[in-house]
Amino acid sequence: MNLGLAPGEDIDSFWRRVAGTCADWLAGEGAALRDAVLLLPFAQQLAPARRAFLARGGWQPRITTSHSLASALGPSALAAPDQLSGDAAIDAFTADRLLADQSWVQPLKRSNPRDYRVALARLVDTAQALARAAAQVPPQDRPAFLDAARQRLAALEAGPGLLERALAQVALAWVAADERRPATDTLFALQPSAWIWLRAGGPDPLSLALLAQAGGVPTLCLNADLDLDQAWTGFTPTARVEEAVAPDFETLAEQTATAVIQHLNAGRRPVALLAQDRVVVRRVRALLARQGVPVHDETGWTLATTPAAAAVMALLRAALAGGAVDDWLAWLKSSLAAGWDAEGLVDLESRCRRFGWRQAAQLDAATLPSGASAVWQRARRQLEPLAGGARSLGGWLVALGQALNGLGPLAEVEGGEALLETLWLSRNPWAGSAHEAALAQTRLRPDEFLAWVDEALEAAQFEPVEEGGVAEVVITPLARAMLRPFGAVVLPGADAATLGPVNPQAGLLADADAAALGLPSLAERREAEALAFAQLLRMPVLTLLRCAFAGAEPLPPSPLLERLAGAAAGAGLPPWVDAREPLALEPQPQSRAAADAAGRLPAALSASAIDALRNCPYQFFSRVLLGLREADELEQEATKRDYGTWLHAVLKRFHESREGGDDEAALRAAAEAELAGLDATDFLPFTAAFERLRPLYLAWLAEVEAGGQHYAAGEVDRDCRPFAAPLDGLLLKGRIDRIDDAAGQTWLLDYKTGDAKALKDKLANPLEDTQLATYALLMGAEPGLRAAYVVLDDGKGIALLPHEQVGDTALALRDGLQADLTALRAGASLTALGEGRLCDFCEARGLCRKDDWSAP
Repeated sequence: MNLGLAPGEDIDSFWRRVAGTCADWLAGEGAALRDAVLLLPFAQQLAPARRAFLARGGWQPRITTSHSLASALGPSALAAPDQLSGDAAIDAFTADRLLADQSWVQPLKRSNPRDYRVALARLVDTAQALARAAAQVPPQDRPAFLDAARQRLAALEAGPGLLERALAQVALAWVAADERRPATDTLFALQPSAWIWLRAGGPDPLSLALLAQAGGVPTLCLNADLDLDQAWTGFTPTARVEEAVAPDFETLAEQTATAVIQHLNAGRRPVALLAQDRVVVRRVRALLARQGVPVHDETGWTLATTPAAAAVMALLRAALAGGAVDDWLAWLKSSLAAGWDAEGLVDLESRCRRFGWRQAAQLDAATLPSGASAVWQRARRQLEPLAGGARSLGGWLVALGQALNGLGPLAEVEGGEALLETLWLSRNPWAGSAHEAALAQTRLRPDEFLAWVDEALEAAQFEPVEEGGVAEVVITPLARAMLRPFGAVVLPGADAATLGPVNPQAGLLADADAAALGLPSLAERREAEALAFAQLLRMPVLTLLRCAFAGAEPLPPSPLLERLAGAAAGAGLPPWVDAREPLALEPQPQSRAAADAAGRLPAALSASAIDALRNCPYQFFSRVLLGLREADELEQEATKRDYGTWLHAVLKRFHESREGGDDEAALRAAAEAELAGLDATDFLPFTAAFERLRPLYLAWLAEVEAGGQHYAAGEVDRDCRPFAAPLDGLLLKGRIDRIDDAAGQTWLLDYKTGDAKALKDKLANPLEDTQLATYALLMGAEPGLRAAYVVLDDGKGIALLPHEQVGDTALALRDGLQADLTALRAGASLTALGEGRLCDFCEARGLCRKDDWSAP
């Protein structure tokens, strides 16, 4: 019986019509209403259907879904070892054991473990899909269904895809060997007074099978599906359809949130927000939360994205995946370490960033400050249960539970309870079950256990516990929105990339083979989505929103949207009206930033502080007087700055241990010694650069030593008080990279691994060079003092770039600083200059607000 869409009919009226149709038909068949079964597509439709029958009075049929009815009639039998459990993570271990004796797959397992794990996942997907298909077949027809499947797969034993076909045959054999009776078998033995199936969103194989083998039991199919192409010609949609096109992602999210709020303001409650594009919907949910709109999410999200999962994965990576400092800090700063010494943790992170420690092996508790040392030692003790080699999966889970014991209560963190259950930390498997066998028999290396936890969390869904009260907005998938009494529906993502395309099967079967074996084909899944989309025309208002562009590429509308627009007599869909009123804001330009440092000079200056003062007084205020600085990044890859630090240490060790022997061997030994504690693989590009630099440096060293210049000291800390009153207490300090002696002269050398041309340009105007002039001041600016940059270029060789008359420059620098600092001490303004390339990379730009100044 085709129900169609009656003119002006809302959802409640539709369900009253369904109730009346069922009652009238049952009366005509002489079947008792209370003994009939009405099957619905989704559980979310039960409430409106029951209300409709309740409004009629008298008895109601048993209103349910096919799978809910099967579960109510009896639970599924427990999966024994080597049987499908329905848990993909556990079934993957069972599949691995099934393949252990299959010689044809072992080369893949040995040569490419990653591809082998993908093959296991696809095998499990296929087996579970085949099991679901078999459960929808009447028990007496199931052997024939399995035989037909075997014949189909046997006919595909030649040609490409041989491995996939062999794995598919294993999946089918796995399903066929399972002697358990599916819970759905009880449905085929049920004898109600009548079977009634409400079809919406396409065919349901189980419901079709129940009606087909009902025997003498009366059956009725109520077809509520609508033909999208017949809108406005074959039937009149109840919905007022409107369309909005946004230029970008953020505008789409803002328009979607606005559309939801406009519907609520108009009294259309509740509003269905369809989760067709999960990224957009997550942003919309955040925007609605700012407005205090209560939201109920029926879709949830991947458990792996929750704070609990992020903390546990960081802890496991710290313990099992090489111990990156980033991972240690991630779990130490999570709720797992709540209540630990916060100041000690800050000190620990500060030391790691300051010294560029990226691996846990670089940290020595004995050299850390007391608070940081205590935190680090406690953290290491906490993860001791996870130390060691391979063990059973159950053993790993016991160790993980021990590591988590004594940390912050994970169950109180978002996603914590679901994580504990997913990883079998808060429950135990039934005796004799497939889960118990997998936990006891599966032996995993540390990296394999880490991968299993990651995959288990990625496969699990998390649905947050909603607060009490009626939610005004319901986030739900497209299919579950059908035939529910929403005041309006908002669908963001009505574009060709999001609405309409269907992903291929995840298993091992081609589409034609899947269809032949009773699995949904791509065409059937596309049609099901189109039928679910057409059901939205029953709603009072349907707001469709989409992006016009994906980045720089044009993004056309969904084919379903084009079909709907084409059905609207060529007039297209009316535009959505944004009711927001533009708010005009007058610009409020800011004046040039300035600070007052009267009486606030620092106790000490360095060359970098002097550079900041000369570059921009406000930068000096930010860096030196306020002590602000960007946190160093704990980068996973070594940088050129790390190379420079390491090279300084290598050259110092080489010169101080040099005894006149084999210089090449000594320099190589110094490099190897300084490389200890670093990740040699991470540092490989720079060790290769050093291999090119080493002979160049030794050749340059031999040349300068032949001229009478010799190494005297390296990394020398010096300080002095070069200023006159009232600055006579101001300390100047710094570290000189290297000091050489040469025939009564002293050379001050600064190693550089950067661009020689930039240094030459600076030295062309000696007063622009702060670094070497500061070195000279630290040495008293004595007559005959020489200074130079040593450019360590592994491609062009070593260049010595002298700063001529550095003593004179040093005295000029001192006099200039005396005048500038005295003026600042007296209250002269530290004004932001806002000029030159330095502004482009200055970390104080957000503080001085250069971009908001009214005038240069």
